[in-house]
Amino acid sequence: QVHVSGITDTEEERIKEAAAYIAQRNLLASEEGITASKQSAVSKQSAVSKQSAVSKQSLEETEAFHRKLNEDHLLHAPEFVIKPRSHTVWEKENVKLHCSVSGWPEPRVTWYKNQVPINVHANPGKYIIESRYGMHTLEINACDFEDTAQYRASAMNVKGELSAYASVVVKSRFAALVLFKVYFKKFVLVFEIHFDDKFDVSFGREGETMSLGCRVVITPEIKHFQPEIQWYRNGAPVSPSKWVQTLWSGDRATLTFSHLNKEDEGLYTIRVRMGEYYEQYSAYVFVRDADAEIEGAPASPLDVVCLDANKDYIIISWKQPAVDGGSPILGYFIDKCEVGTDSWSQCNDTPVKFARFPVTGLIEGRSYIFRVRAVNKNGIGLPSRVSEPVAALDPAEKARLKSRPSAPWTGQIIVTEEEPTEGIVPGPPTDLSVTEATRSYVVLSWKPPGQRGHEGILYFVEKCDAGTENWQRVNTELPVKSPRFALFDLAEGKSYRFRVRCSNSAGVGEPSEATEVTVVGDKLDIPKPPGKIIPSRNTDTSVIVSWEESKDAKELVGYYIEASVVGSGKWEPCNNNPVKGPRFTCHGLATGQSYIFRVRAVNAAGLSEYSQDSEAIEVKAAIAAPSPPCDITCLESFRDSMVLGWKQPDKTGGAEITGYYVNYREVIDGVPGRWREANIKAVSDEAYKISNLKENMVYQFQVAAMNIAGLGEPSAVSQCFKCEEWTIAVPGPPHNVKYSEVRKTSLVLQWKPPIHSGRTPVTGYFVDLKEANAKDDQWRGLNKAAIKNTYLRVQGLKEGVSYVLRVRAVNQAGVGKPSDLAGPVVAETRPGTKEVVVNVDDDGVISLNFECDQMAPNSQFNWSKDYVSTEDSPRLEVESKGNKTKMTFKDLGTEDLGIYSCDVTDTDGIGSSYLIDEEELKRLLALSQEHKFPTVPIKSELAVEILEKGQVRFWMQAEKLSGNTKVSYIFNDKEIFEGPKYKMHIDRNTGIIEMFMEKLQDEDEGTYTFQLQDGKATGHSTLVLIGDGKKSCPHFAEYLSWEVTGECNVLLKCKVANIKKETHIVWYKDEREISVDEKHDFKDGICTLLITEFSKKDAGIYEVILKDDRGKDKSRLKLVDEAFKELMTEVCKTIALSATDLKIQSTAEGIRLYSSVTYYLDDLKVNCGTPVKYTDRVKSGVTGEQIWLQINEPTPNDKGKYVMELFDGKTGHRKTVDLSGQEMPMLADRARVVGGLPDVVTIQEGKALNLTCIVWGDPTPEVSWLKNEKPLVPDDHCSVKFEAGKTAYFTVSGVSTADSGKYGLVVKNKYGSEISDFTISVFIPEEEARKATEQAQKGNKKAK
Repeated sequence: QVHVSGITDTEEERIKEAAAYIAQRNLLASEEGITASKQSAVSKQSAVSKQSAVSKQSLEETEAFHRKLNEDHLLHAPEFVIKPRSHTVWEKENVKLHCSVSGWPEPRVTWYKNQVPINVHANPGKYIIESRYGMHTLEINACDFEDTAQYRASAMNVKGELSAYASVVVKSRFAALVLFKVYFKKFVLVFEIHFDDKFDVSFGREGETMSLGCRVVITPEIKHFQPEIQWYRNGAPVSPSKWVQTLWSGDRATLTFSHLNKEDEGLYTIRVRMGEYYEQYSAYVFVRDADAEIEGAPASPLDVVCLDANKDYIIISWKQPAVDGGSPILGYFIDKCEVGTDSWSQCNDTPVKFARFPVTGLIEGRSYIFRVRAVNKNGIGLPSRVSEPVAALDPAEKARLKSRPSAPWTGQIIVTEEEPTEGIVPGPPTDLSVTEATRSYVVLSWKPPGQRGHEGILYFVEKCDAGTENWQRVNTELPVKSPRFALFDLAEGKSYRFRVRCSNSAGVGEPSEATEVTVVGDKLDIPKPPGKIIPSRNTDTSVIVSWEESKDAKELVGYYIEASVVGSGKWEPCNNNPVKGPRFTCHGLATGQSYIFRVRAVNAAGLSEYSQDSEAIEVKAAIAAPSPPCDITCLESFRDSMVLGWKQPDKTGGAEITGYYVNYREVIDGVPGRWREANIKAVSDEAYKISNLKENMVYQFQVAAMNIAGLGEPSAVSQCFKCEEWTIAVPGPPHNVKYSEVRKTSLVLQWKPPIHSGRTPVTGYFVDLKEANAKDDQWRGLNKAAIKNTYLRVQGLKEGVSYVLRVRAVNQAGVGKPSDLAGPVVAETRPGTKEVVVNVDDDGVISLNFECDQMAPNSQFNWSKDYVSTEDSPRLEVESKGNKTKMTFKDLGTEDLGIYSCDVTDTDGIGSSYLIDEEELKRLLALSQEHKFPTVPIKSELAVEILEKGQVRFWMQAEKLSGNTKVSYIFNDKEIFEGPKYKMHIDRNTGIIEMFMEKLQDEDEGTYTFQLQDGKATGHSTLVLIGDGKKSCPHFAEYLSWEVTGECNVLLKCKVANIKKETHIVWYKDEREISVDEKHDFKDGICTLLITEFSKKDAGIYEVILKDDRGKDKSRLKLVDEAFKELMTEVCKTIALSATDLKIQSTAEGIRLYSSVTYYLDDLKVNCGTPVKYTDRVKSGVTGEQIWLQINEPTPNDKGKYVMELFDGKTGHRKTVDLSGQEMPMLADRARVVGGLPDVVTIQEGKALNLTCIVWGDPTPEVSWLKNEKPLVPDDHCSVKFEAGKTAYFTVSGVSTADSGKYGLVVKNKYGSEISDFTISVFIPEEEARKATEQAQKGNKKAK
């Protein structure tokens, strides 16, 4: 049978262990009054006297004495007294590994090589394994390189298993000779260690297996020399165990988890060492919870360990899980299992909340393993990983047994007994104290008495309520054997005192001094929630979350972090093993998705409340500095200046390139000088003119790019260029040549015009192409005539062939030098390549859409029209999310004709384009109109006919009708329904709609309309019956009029009749046609024209014309002179009525009284009820839709009632507010900067900058800092601090030119805010000296 411990029992082992147990028990029982010894020759008389002495003991005392003996208190798990030692030997030598093991029963020792048991029979003569009197030996004969390995000695008995490790390294004498020669040739051997096929951030689940591995490449490779491989978890070495195994195959290192647990979660590092050189690589492993057996049950606890062990109890601790199953955890159950069995028993009847618990009821000397389960209202969760085995022994007893060598088994037991000596009553224990107190238990600790005799002692614990002397014995039936004890079943919140007595066979001693009063309850408080949760970008699947650690937290275990997709309301754990420190990287997030985060702290008392949710952050790669530019070339040269060009960096760092810095140096006789800065202010183009150079001097250059993340690495040094006047008449080379939209037969080439245009302007360009491996005489031109565009779509490429391209500019003097080469580029359509797709949504909005599955972490989408950026175009709107982007047309028209392309940065030419020509424009506009205003197609308009007996039939026919089509029948603007007078019928198969009347009478004259509704699509047809017949042409039923809407807009409207699908309506103002955005649908027979923000410019004569093939009608409305004044009065009245009540706002300068209107007109007169004297301190005005009165630095004289009157031309509309004294303290308490910050700080590079300023505000203001009008994130270089609610500190250590800029201190509370700006200017002493010299030289020239 295989037990939990993994030990297999056999009948022979059981017999041997039973006999050994009896012998060892009797051998060591002297402390209880029995002496066991080897048999010795004694006289018969002595034996008789001893026998009579034994007979003097009463039978009761003997039985009581033997009941005290604990039969199993001497059994204990294996312990290594001497561990095997690592060895380094030469080839062909022998090596011995020794170890000494204690334990009872005597442990069996097995030797392993690289986790594989050593079989001495498989290699006869190679290995010799011996075991004598507790000393175990492994001898390896004639060592060779294959014997370099890790060796393990495994000791095992019924109480557990323990391993010890040693390494054997076999060195080659030949390799040593090589190193000796290398050393004396004055060469230093440097190893380069690289990791290939590396393990990445990994995600597993409890119970699964997982392997981490990577290939290790070491150069130079030295035969018979192997690296030292070590794995770490969270900085601690990982040792092989039954949970984790390591393997080194010669070029690949692997770490394998046989059964994942949450304890395995953490940052794993592999370190490879070769002599003094080492490299390491790290990645995080996340372990998710196993699926719960009971839905809603909590996850399993973790890290179950033993904190304290003795004869009477073992204190177990654990960590609370991150997942509670949706309901709060009510507590935990602790289970125990004796090593060597598979029977688990529960230790506590009621759940305990505190993450520590003393387990009692143990058998002395036996070993146990433990596990913990969490419980909530839904049930009990899965158990934790079992703890390591621990024996129920006092530490002193354990140390004594470890130091005593195991006696060899002789197979013979001889027991003799002697008369016990007379006992001494023990004295009182000392130093009694309460070492731990929770709501569930109290732990006492004391020192044994000095007066105790030669026999063992037992302890009795007593308690009494505070304020009384009523002492009660706690452990009457079970005396305590060790000087520590755990008390249960105490009333929570009640106060107690405790004391301890000692006892032995001579009696019970005096009690110890009582403890201080102890209140039963948790002494450890649950930590406070962390604060200031700040997420920041890391990669396209991870976010770095930082926080302020919990204040005054004791025994903090760590923090749990949770994430939630914005708007989902569902929280997921980011870690299942508490992390220490105020920072954690959350992996496994969805790219482009927005998340919020929260954190809570955990200690043994429990989990804190959740922190406040963080701000939302989109998951994408963090911004980094750009890579170096490349291909520096001279575009134009003058006598004392040169124009350089270069290509932008391959990687922009995830942000737009904001500029470039150019350095140059002189080269004299091939020896370069020191670098100098060519520009202090960054240049935005990929070209720059460097002035003040020396004629005929040779120069080299390098360029560095910059984005908002900082300055990137400089480029490679350029070739040498000579500064001399160019006299050539032809243009210089074009620059910034790049390709995109690569397909199997085509690509797009783009470039920028040359800086040097020659004697005449550039008139066009020629593009040349050749295969990448072809000779220079195989260039061929792609265009016979020069093209004026700075782009060309290259067609006719061969799939799979690699090409290079160049561009030449031409003017009247001829063709100039070719540009730098673009490419090589392979003509192929890469897998997953997608094209720009046009889309028209249900609202008629037209957009171009593009998707890319091959983006780099910092890639961005760049849209262009005719290959010119559309970033600032007011006609377009771009939205990008994740790997998708959409460009929407706000009002597609003829000015939008062109080629629209989308390129993806940080990729090798990925992009696509879409052509919108006149034909495509018409198609898209028609499709947009159809989607925006879908219509039910009409086959026959509404008609009337007289049937037999005077019956009247109205009818129309649609092209098709669905089963959801609804028809409304309208007569003179009122809906009519089926009844005695009207009969309706719809035939959905033919599309015919009919209405019947018995007779046509005078009151039936008017307008008839059939309105159709089929989903979103609508349609209608109208017929007018007047007199005895029908008015056949479209006409106005009501003429043009106006009204003012609640939004203060003017609406011109009219009512029309007898219209059809082909009927058009045209609006005019002062005989000029008005362009109307939307097409009229005549759904209600009403036509309108909306004029927003009506003003004097809208005065005039308006006319509307209604026409089709049957005829036309028109209506006119004059809005001039008195009619316009009347309309303006109504508009001003509506605006005045829209004004809000006067409100009071505290600003940085003082108090502002304001009211908001829909919009403001100069015709609207604004007056104050009591005249206000306007000064520099008191001002009024209008900003947008806000009418305001500003009072700066208010005084008590400004108290009173303020009235704002809005006069519309006829009546006044008043708004009032009472500015009493309560706003004055509010103003005095607003946040502001009292002083301390200078306007400008000029500081030398490398110095430290320290600024201090005083702020004021009640409540205490929030303080933040800005740099170049963007939030400043503090770091080790630039730190900020706010102390005592009034002093702000700003420190920059070792300033550099990158620190130059505009800074601001922002203070804010509920009464107002203020920004105090200051500028930091960093200068370089050498640069200042050079400028001073130049100015002095200029002054000398002027003097001459």
